[in-house]
Amino acid sequence: MTTTRTDDETYDPERPGRLLRTERDALIPLLRDADEAAYDIRTCCPGWTVRHVLAHCGSALMRVVESRFEEGVFSPESNERDIAERADWSNSRVVDELERGMTEAGALIAKAAGRLDGVALGEWVHAGDVREAWGLPGAYSGSGIPDALVLLAGRSRVVKAPLLHADLDGRDEPLLLGAGDGAGPPARFIGDAATLIRVCAGRPLAGTRYELVGAKEGDFAIFS
Repeated sequence: MTTTRTDDETYDPERPGRLLRTERDALIPLLRDADEAAYDIRTCCPGWTVRHVLAHCGSALMRVVESRFEEGVFSPESNERDIAERADWSNSRVVDELERGMTEAGALIAKAAGRLDGVALGEWVHAGDVREAWGLPGAYSGSGIPDALVLLAGRSRVVKAPLLHADLDGRDEPLLLGAGDGAGPPARFIGDAATLIRVCAGRPLAGTRYELVGAKEGDFAIFS
């Protein structure tokens, strides 16, 4: 889930923390109001319920807050251990940790000068996973989308995704993703921002409408 700083002259180290706090203010009240059974609903993340996703998110952010980055951190095995360590926690305690992480991690991510920006983006995507599982509007969208798109572009360069020219609904300027090798023209995406996030994060695309020319969806995976 880590990234490195891009060469973008407009790089804003406060962006990841701002995205986390924006999502915190929208998501935490939804989690507090949910009944216990809602936490057992399956998400699009294989094998994970809503509770699993939230436990993973909270533990990842607290690793940032506490600077706990042992070898193998954020690997699938590490993520599963973090979730298992919280198996006896109440749902409210899981949410408490997540809220603290979303509040405190931004300052530490800013000090990392880009190396941890992907953590904030991943947290935001997982919030979309929860909304999707609960059938709520705003999955992979909402007020955080402008910051999320900038972080998405940076992440796509880190993982050296192919060049992609994204014409997004309601956005005047195209978004350029990927690094590419200069061997050919960029692929082109036409559609809405939430669907672009779905494509790049490997989320379900059923019910969406978009065009992707010159590449396949799997070419733009931003998390591995």
